[in-house]
Amino acid sequence: MIELCKLIWCGLIGLFRSRASLEIEILALRHQLNILRRKSPKRPILGSIDRMVFVGLYGLAPDVLSALAIVRPETVIRWHRAGFRLYWRWRSRPRGGRPKVPLDVRQLIRDISIANPLWGAPRIHGELLKLGIEVGQTTVAKYMARGRRPPGQGWKTFLRNHADGVASMDLFVVPTISFRLLYGFLILHHGRREILWIGTTAHPNAEWIARQLTEAFGWEEAPRYIIRDRDRAYGDIVVRRIRAMGIRDRPTSPQSPWQNGYCERLIGSIRRDCLDHVVVFGEQHLRHLLRSYANYYNQTRTHLALNKDSPVTRPIQTVGRILPVPILGGLHHQYVRI
Repeated sequence: MIELCKLIWCGLIGLFRSRASLEIEILALRHQLNILRRKSPKRPILGSIDRMVFVGLYGLAPDVLSALAIVRPETVIRWHRAGFRLYWRWRSRPRGGRPKVPLDVRQLIRDISIANPLWGAPRIHGELLKLGIEVGQTTVAKYMARGRRPPGQGWKTFLRNHADGVASMDLFVVPTISFRLLYGFLILHHGRREILWIGTTAHPNAEWIARQLTEAFGWEEAPRYIIRDRDRAYGDIVVRRIRAMGIRDRPTSPQSPWQNGYCERLIGSIRRDCLDHVVVFGEQHLRHLLRSYANYYNQTRTHLALNKDSPVTRPIQTVGRILPVPILGGLHHQYVRI
């Protein structure tokens, strides 16, 4: 540090000296350097202050590189670049991050994920939005309980236009405790992903399906189109009933279940959220389970396609204490404020 002060003092004094005196002193210093290089062939050891001095002089006058004797010009340039990187690293240092998520919200996310092991981050995020808690979906995924199975893969919809006037129907098989096969029948409205009708039977035939259609749309406005597969259960009676109700029948192509993707996805949700976790005792028990799930699906369950809302719009609650309401015997929960 003393040597640096002396160097600065000499520089200030040199401002008031004559040019001839400075030139003579420069020649004397150059000659001393030549003598030192002959006597000391070893590489000199330079400190941080020495390097800062050379870099500072290079910044003031780049031509000073031609006067260097104990270091190479490339070395000074490398020091200058390293200092430039350190300077901008200091300028770009973080000055504070995101606000921390409150402890009670983090604990609530963990409790919801533990109580509902079938839910993923989008479903939990939708529940938090309905409770008036504004957090990001990535934050929900970060604070969820670990060790859960990965969520099911998504699927692409094939109907974008006129969804309000389109419905679809499908049958699915449910085994009972006595290995008897029962059949569930559902009708789904595409506009709000709402289950319009759900029924059960042990012997699905055209007459029964036609009666279900009449009961589903007897007092409600019938959709303009209805999508179905080419199951043999949809006989001529069903086709005539559909046309008599003013609905256009749109059967899918053979072996193309993706063309009825909404219903196929709903059946998968019914299995994953309900039927895969209970043992069905009979037709009456199955009817009770499916109707309970339909109420939960329409009034409580949030959906990605509805911007994290339920088919029957749920109001956002912001005031009150949060309490879980068990659904389907505690398989799922609805979180409300009271």
